[in-house]
Amino acid sequence: MGKDHSDNAQPERKDRDAGARSAQVPQTQPNNPLHGVTLKAILEHMVKRHGWDFLADRVPVRCFAYDPSIKSSLKFLRRTEWARIKVERLYLQSVSGHRSHGG
Repeated sequence: MGKDHSDNAQPERKDRDAGARSAQVPQTQPNNPLHGVTLKAILEHMVKRHGWDFLADRVPVRCFAYDPSIKSSLKFLRRTEWARIKVERLYLQSVSGHRSHGG
């Protein structure tokens, strides 16, 4: 009987853990202008529109200044919050400035 009891407790623990993980990921973010925009898309937009030199001037990191690539920059930005925040802010300024000129 003790075996049946322990088997029943194990799936409950898994279900509880799965619920905790899903609670950490917000489903909707209506006030977040970056919602649905990947870091890769942000970086590609910035490089195409402004270039690596622009990024290196505004976010002084080696991955933008020396032999820059999307891959190395994404790796760095995913690990370095302050730099990612700067790039995201530059992107928001770039996109809002671009839209205001179009209309």
